[in-house]
Amino acid sequence: MSTYVIGDVQGCFTALKGLLALLDFSPAKDRIILLGDLVNRGEDSLSVLRWARDNGIGAILGNHDLHLLSVAAGIATSRTDDTLHAILDAPDLSDLMFWLRQQPLLYHTERHLLVHAGLLPQWHVDQALSLAAEVESALRGKNYRTFLQTIYGNLPDRWNDNLTGYDRLRVITNAMTRLRFCHADGQMDFRAKGKPQEAPAGLIPWFQVPGRRSAGTTIVFGHWSALGLSIHSDCIALDTGCLWGGKLSALRLDDHRLFQIDCAGLAGTRHLQ
Repeated sequence: MSTYVIGDVQGCFTALKGLLALLDFSPAKDRIILLGDLVNRGEDSLSVLRWARDNGIGAILGNHDLHLLSVAAGIATSRTDDTLHAILDAPDLSDLMFWLRQQPLLYHTERHLLVHAGLLPQWHVDQALSLAAEVESALRGKNYRTFLQTIYGNLPDRWNDNLTGYDRLRVITNAMTRLRFCHADGQMDFRAKGKPQEAPAGLIPWFQVPGRRSAGTTIVFGHWSALGLSIHSDCIALDTGCLWGGKLSALRLDDHRLFQIDCAGLAGTRHLQ
């Protein structure tokens, strides 16, 4: 059995089907884990969710997935560029949202750590897994709507072991689903979204912060389409901008073989202006 990790799909079901054909994927012999942002802005987010649910696909929660949960719960409103209407009108909405709430923020295999966005430099792997479990428990619990009401906002913007309550959960959620850049001391910045070489002075990609405590474990993440494919010994970025006419990428964890499909011209593809 092979395990494949697929970067941000964002509702691009046509591209996903093409990549699955390239992999010759079969649920009977293969395992797939989606790196978050399963939905939104692509042409068929509903089909992506149903396919993942019905085929026992693993998924890491991303910021767009949490946004969908908030909109479905009546906590947030749809944005002008959202493409969530088919999900919100679906007869199986409740079942889909329950399935989505059961998915983790962080997943640890024998040799890899999977996260949608990133980890703060102060966190070692065991600590990060424990912190992710705190958020997962809140999201799966009966008071999950209260949790969703509190996740919006950029503050606190740095980790402190003494953080408690929803401030603590917000920092964990923001780091694991939104992080790209931070300062050397771990203070998060959510304004810069471009390429690392274009970042304002003082900002560093989270995985390049000196002394990062999770270094040494291979972390696979998505979220950062401007970064694109980036493969290092302990860090692999897999958001290759399918939504924007780039590629949809899958990494076979067994041997780190890369599989890609060109998304240009596929239904639902958008282009940066």
